[in-house]
Amino acid sequence: MLSASRAFGGFMTTPGTVLHSESIATSIANATAWRIRYATCDESGRDQESTGLVVAPTRSGTDRPVLTWCHGTTGLGDASCPSAQHDPVRELTTYFTENASAQIDYGIPGLQAMIDGGWIVCATDYQGLGTPGMHQYMVSRTQARDALNIVHAARSMDVGAGTKLGALGWSQGGGTAAALAELDAADFGDLTLIGTVPMSPGVTSIAISHPAGPAAALTDPTVAPDSHLIMMLAGCAAGFPSLALSDVLSPLGIRIVDNAWNIQPVHHLNDTLARLFHLEGPILQVNKNAMPEWLAAFTRGSAARVKPMCPVLMCQDSFGDGTVVPVAWQQGYADAVTALGGTITVRDYPKDDHFSLPQSCIGDALSWLQSKL
Repeated sequence: MLSASRAFGGFMTTPGTVLHSESIATSIANATAWRIRYATCDESGRDQESTGLVVAPTRSGTDRPVLTWCHGTTGLGDASCPSAQHDPVRELTTYFTENASAQIDYGIPGLQAMIDGGWIVCATDYQGLGTPGMHQYMVSRTQARDALNIVHAARSMDVGAGTKLGALGWSQGGGTAAALAELDAADFGDLTLIGTVPMSPGVTSIAISHPAGPAAALTDPTVAPDSHLIMMLAGCAAGFPSLALSDVLSPLGIRIVDNAWNIQPVHHLNDTLARLFHLEGPILQVNKNAMPEWLAAFTRGSAARVKPMCPVLMCQDSFGDGTVVPVAWQQGYADAVTALGGTITVRDYPKDDHFSLPQSCIGDALSWLQSKL
């Protein structure tokens, strides 16, 4: 557990402190689950709160290894909170499947196998998704702190959580899992990060330097801006208050964000942006003089900044050259880790798109993490 004596500047509550917990039902066999609210912090050094799930085997045990799951993109506000969905302690169900009934992707891939293997599983919602303020979307180092601090919170609960930690994340959460391995050693306290598995990772600094896919509107004004891009701009402004959205968004863009951020999950927002772009005009309005400050903020919040402290297994979806996160972005992250002196293994899944990848690669990911214990 993170010691209260750890130097946390002016934080009012030590990150990792459980603020509330409640037992919740799950259909996962031989598992007990809680939804918790806990203290965390962001990349700018401010107090934050997040909610999330802690799932443990029902059989007694001590010194169990912990897995922290970093979920993919859901949105900017409370309508996008994974743990607030119906039956949240479940296997991953994605929006773009025929059996999906929710507006977001939620659940944890391989959760039953994790419990059967004796792991404690933590799944943060990230700050702003179910807690005050706008979610700092793609400020990956903030989300990484959320994913780490929920583990500190779980260790204060009577679930038998030990000190060995593995991380997995998909899409936005892939960038989070990557950034987790780049936090300061002091953030971990007595935890040891044995490995991290970014699945189709969205890494902000890589995306900005390769304006394709969701970032295509940055270079092609005839393309309606994707919700991922608009949320990245809004989330970065939420994470770094010196930034002004008026430097990157038109009055229409600001109006959409102001009205939609807390009530429209990612796919709903994408449809709204596409319609209003064609009906009312430009949503992006970039002040080039402000770009150096924005680019510095993107880099500050991103993964691929420093050498990862542990081995990395990147699972790559290459069907259609990457259907949400382009293969160029995924390979760009792998190249950056290598250049930083890190150890990375890339496993390619050529028959998987972005949304089928987690279920296809989770068995390999868990076997790889198990080998690191």
